[in-house]
Amino acid sequence: MNAETLKGHLDLLLLAAVQARPLHGYAIAEALRDRSDGAFDLAEGTLYPALHRLERSGLLSSQWSEVGGRRRRVYQITAKGRRSLAARLGDWRLFARSVHAIVGEPS
Repeated sequence: MNAETLKGHLDLLLLAAVQARPLHGYAIAEALRDRSDGAFDLAEGTLYPALHRLERSGLLSSQWSEVGGRRRRVYQITAKGRRSLAARLGDWRLFARSVHAIVGEPS
């Protein structure tokens, strides 16, 4: 998918990916790739700066965990992040309906 298409929606996607449970970075990327049938295949250079930005803004928190001798930073959504996700979902639904009304198939 074109990077410009993803721009502006990345935060929504990342918050939604960790909504159900905390995940480490690779698992977040894998979840987005799997749930989008490969459309959202994020490079590390896109993923980690965005996760760090969301953490700095208080929408995500993180902690180190160790699994099989490997340390991983695990990200989870905060209460502020849940409120932001709800607002972003509302905006996204309005945007998607409006775009579909213009470019979608006639009824």
